[in-house]
Amino acid sequence: MLKTNAFDASAGDIVAAEKLEMIERRRRLLGPAYQLFYKDPLHLVRGEGVWVFDADGRRYLDVYNNVPSVGHCHPHVLAALTHQAGLLNTHTRYLHDNVLDFAEKLVGTMPDELSQVMFTCTGSEANDLALRIAEDYTGGTGVIVTEYSYHGMTKSIAALSASMGPYVKLDRDARAIPAPIHDPAHPAAVGKRFAADVRAAIADMQRHGIKPAALLIDTFFTSDGGFFDPPGFLQEAVEAIRDADGLYIADEVQPGYGRSGEHMWGFQRHGLVPDLVTLGKPMGNGHPMAATVVKPQILERFGGESSYFNTFGGNTVSAAVGLAVLEVIEQENLLPSIRQAGKAIVDGIAALAMRYPVLANVRGVGLYASVEIVDAEGQPDAAMALSIVNGLRDEGVLIGAIGPHSNILKIRPPLVFKTEHSRMLVTGLETVLSRL
Repeated sequence: MLKTNAFDASAGDIVAAEKLEMIERRRRLLGPAYQLFYKDPLHLVRGEGVWVFDADGRRYLDVYNNVPSVGHCHPHVLAALTHQAGLLNTHTRYLHDNVLDFAEKLVGTMPDELSQVMFTCTGSEANDLALRIAEDYTGGTGVIVTEYSYHGMTKSIAALSASMGPYVKLDRDARAIPAPIHDPAHPAAVGKRFAADVRAAIADMQRHGIKPAALLIDTFFTSDGGFFDPPGFLQEAVEAIRDADGLYIADEVQPGYGRSGEHMWGFQRHGLVPDLVTLGKPMGNGHPMAATVVKPQILERFGGESSYFNTFGGNTVSAAVGLAVLEVIEQENLLPSIRQAGKAIVDGIAALAMRYPVLANVRGVGLYASVEIVDAEGQPDAAMALSIVNGLRDEGVLIGAIGPHSNILKIRPPLVFKTEHSRMLVTGLETVLSRL
């Protein structure tokens, strides 16, 4: 370990040495697979609302984390967790009102056809379960995903998550298709092209004797770079998979819980009712919980032939937390402020793009925005994107970068973000761009 002489080192040197020691300790204990954000990694110790605080007491505006969906350490969620944890924490093989109250509240936010829910602990598990149900119902094994999608970490779902890199092999029965295009000048072309790619993937499966099971897509295509418009463009693609007797699985881990500022769920932006919906950690504000919501007729056969049990999924404490998150969204009427804060982000960055050509396509809906960073020739510029991300970190603003070229700024703050926070983000970005 790195040793430091406190008598001949400045306070800054001591802090830096302590951080290096922690990084080395982490590498030794957790191994090489874990990664850290930022050139100068953060040591966070506390969170509150849209803010996180490091070990030195410095405050950072969190413009990245969707997991604490209603804000870090929301008091209503915290009270629900601690109260139930002090009473009982057990699983779904016992009767308890919490899990039923939560399930009822959750499916009540969705179309009537989606009326049954199965609880898991992670979005990976939820997608894994959805895939099992889809394969059982259809008798197929073919799954269509996008080329840079991310759906989880289990073996079967990692094999459907091309964004994890070349060390993860795509499932042999799966087909990865291009993400949708961003074409505001020709909106009708977006849905037609994406549907054509779905049909081509189905045809290729059939040529190889593979029966399609599902179209599995993140409704906002967040890992691919974020594609949202025009509303409704997914309809033709969903018709294509259903014409082939496959199902539509909507991965709502990132688009859901009101993030669009228009609807509770991302698929509602497209006027669709999925066959299955998968949810992840935002439903617990960071508490490890997730779910698969499904049409009863699809679940009937699977449920008749398979017993499902998850020790922690749907436990009494998680159910109390999940219910509290839904109550916060409802009681604080978050959708209008999500819409306003998101518009301020997109409008503010679009205005900056008029002065800074490195900012190319600026697109978003509600509190999810993507900004493509390009070089002088208009090509993806990952190095500049990384410089912007690290520059914003130095300005006290936390964001990330995504996409197949790692050149797209990913803006995805907690849902309690307000317009004044959007202005802080835009001001910080302007400062970084002027310096770079």
